[in-house]
Amino acid sequence: MEILQVLENYLWTCLFQVSTTLHGILPYSVQILLQHLLSTLGIVTYVSSILSAPPSFPSSGNGLWYTAPGMIWTEEWLPIGNGYLGAMLPGGTSQEATQLNIESLWSGGPFQDPSYNGGNHLPSQQARIAENMQSIRGAIFSSSTGTIDNIDEIMTPSGTYGSYASAGHLLATLNSSGSISNYARWLDLDEGVSRTTWSDGSTTFLRESFCSHPLQACVQYLNSTTSHVLPALTYAYTVAAVDGLPAPNVTCLDDTTLSIRNYVSIPGMLYEILVQAQAPGGLVSCSAVPGSIPPNATLTVVGASEAWGPDPHNNLVTLLSSANLTSYAEMLNGHIKDYTSIVTRFSLSLGQTPDLNTPTDQILAGYQTSVGNAYLEWVLFNYGRYLLASSARGTLPANLQGIWADGYSNPWGADSNINIQMNYWPAEMTNLDVTQSLFDYIQNTWGPRGAYTAQVLYNISEGFVTHGEMNIFGHTGMKLGGNSAQWANYPESNAWMMIHAWDHFDHTNDVQWWKTQGWPLVKSVASFHLEKLIEDLYFNDLTLVTAPCNSPEQVPITLGCAHAQQLIWQLFNAIENGFEAAGDTDTAFLDAIISKRQQMDKGLRIGRWGQLQEWKVDMDTPDDTHRHLSHLIGLYPGYAIASYSPVFQGGLIVNGTFMNYTKEQLLNAAETSLIHRGIGRGPDADAGWEKIWRAAAWAQLANETEFYKELTHAIETNFAPNLFDLYTSGGIFQIDANLGYPAAVLNALLQAPDVQNIKVPLQVTLLPALPPTWSAGEMRGARIRGGITLDLAWNEGKPTTATFTVDQDIAGRERDVLVNYGGKVVAEFRSNGGYTQTVSSF
Repeated sequence: MEILQVLENYLWTCLFQVSTTLHGILPYSVQILLQHLLSTLGIVTYVSSILSAPPSFPSSGNGLWYTAPGMIWTEEWLPIGNGYLGAMLPGGTSQEATQLNIESLWSGGPFQDPSYNGGNHLPSQQARIAENMQSIRGAIFSSSTGTIDNIDEIMTPSGTYGSYASAGHLLATLNSSGSISNYARWLDLDEGVSRTTWSDGSTTFLRESFCSHPLQACVQYLNSTTSHVLPALTYAYTVAAVDGLPAPNVTCLDDTTLSIRNYVSIPGMLYEILVQAQAPGGLVSCSAVPGSIPPNATLTVVGASEAWGPDPHNNLVTLLSSANLTSYAEMLNGHIKDYTSIVTRFSLSLGQTPDLNTPTDQILAGYQTSVGNAYLEWVLFNYGRYLLASSARGTLPANLQGIWADGYSNPWGADSNINIQMNYWPAEMTNLDVTQSLFDYIQNTWGPRGAYTAQVLYNISEGFVTHGEMNIFGHTGMKLGGNSAQWANYPESNAWMMIHAWDHFDHTNDVQWWKTQGWPLVKSVASFHLEKLIEDLYFNDLTLVTAPCNSPEQVPITLGCAHAQQLIWQLFNAIENGFEAAGDTDTAFLDAIISKRQQMDKGLRIGRWGQLQEWKVDMDTPDDTHRHLSHLIGLYPGYAIASYSPVFQGGLIVNGTFMNYTKEQLLNAAETSLIHRGIGRGPDADAGWEKIWRAAAWAQLANETEFYKELTHAIETNFAPNLFDLYTSGGIFQIDANLGYPAAVLNALLQAPDVQNIKVPLQVTLLPALPPTWSAGEMRGARIRGGITLDLAWNEGKPTTATFTVDQDIAGRERDVLVNYGGKVVAEFRSNGGYTQTVSSF
């Protein structure tokens, strides 16, 4: 099957520059390294006389800028994207090599193995698997510790799981070899455009690059501000730096268009890229490279005053010849209009003063934990929203690297399951409408294959399930690989994602979406877990638990993991709260949900050293600094702890004694666990995402000191000069910290966690963990539950005004809202449609 069918004819389009003397001889990475080496030897010079940000850099400071080209992809190149396509730009001058991504270009799957079935057992094995499952549960319940060593007999090898892969590099040569001066490159976060400028002798050049969502294309523009005619340009394509990609077939589609066809592997997925150059006043020609096997070709532009490009086959060719692609100015303006329509619905100020005299990498180099820098922290907030908007608006959701991956085989496959929850944390409250591809992906990929997994692996005929990793082909089985149960035994991943579905409805009040997509997904997942819960025969306390379970990503295989129990309880609440709006008449299903929710263990126990237990068996250790905060999911991003109520969750038997915790006791226990879990620098990891999660959790506990220390610690230790988050100092890029960062910041400024029942008042807390560094600021367009928009301003560390506006069409979903500040209720109202209230007394 051709990739055009798989990718729905996504197109690629760019213009690039690379040295004619090095092109075809050295890999692009060596070319760039040599360029810098020559610079140090004085053979080629980059002379930066720029003492401040470039003139067209946003005056607000909303962007990233640098005074030298980037050398290291992970740490220095800059990203652009439109969801369908992505590109990373080093910002070269006479040399440019831009790395390309197509959102669904994956190795593995049925393209590589026609018998691929998502890592599942065969239907003929269902009876045996059911027997094994019963044996596993029996072993857990009869164990003296409530744990067992492995569940290998129900797991399956990963097979051709594959990986998200780079689509190669577009190279360009600008026939100019003078001394480079006045160099600058920047990423404009107001417009979503990357720019590079430099002077070569007396000539000044400007290159602009962006990926347009309306066009489903990436565009690059080059002109000279001091010369009417550009030097000769040559465009080419290479996979030399992507070890594993086969040699491509590069030919001329026509005189102005390069056609690139290749497989991600042999056998494997076929992809196609078309690159077209347009050169007003100049001559564009495409010519084959003589004797090249497989075929190779280049585009050459001569005598142009400017050069730019839209656009790829059948549908790609249609887009290429579209009458809408008439001018570069129209493309740029259309892109900016579309991008700003997405990101400007929400805005935030942290009282920052833009530093227009210091490049971004130098600001980061001087950054210190707990000292901070409000300007950099504000830029990182906007950057996180930019990255999500740029990688999530295609057909697939933002994966572990958003949409940007450099290699053929990327860490963890750049998968799309357990990490994408954090990716979408900021979407709803910052009013970023980018979630449709996420829910489509779940519906079209998780659902069908996951229903098969539910039947064969769990002997459950209702709903669907996934586990610890997911590729684009639907890898729903439980992946076997060493002691992999700690991360692969995770059937609650679907429940976590359904919390996102509920949150989307609860923030937008989009009843039509809820009826047609949200509710069917949530009901399907709840149906699965309704059947999967079993009676606890270890403690024999008449509760329902999950077994076998692992608390992600810890080793013990046991029963009643707090993470699982809290998530399923929240999921069942979403069923009750969303039932009426869905128009569902299946009251028997609703009654079963309510009944089993009452009977199930809620996953909330205080252990022997005052901690919130991670497992129902009290086996937490005070020195466990594991990277995950799995059992604190009810603190953040969930609400089983944050909105704890003895009425709904209280009453349990602990060692034969009836217990009914208060909310204060549960929050104190969560704090104890958070303290002992450490600052995200345990022996198992030193990742940015774990620090960001910890920061959000400290904000939820209203501890501004620990919140800011953890947030700034992440920035100082895990963020690269291009502000990409690095998993470790080894340079592995993971985007979940970048995308989770805005949510953590917002959680210090505004909290409105969900509640167990829509009849319970919604508690909105203003500035719960405001650090002194942000003593003055403003946010506009924040969304909270119930279809409510909030504009908030503060000064000298205290709110000055807070305006709440309820959507007009809120019929049937009115609720009571309590507004809190400083431990007191400062306002309350009923969220009737169209209601507005401004609070100014605090």
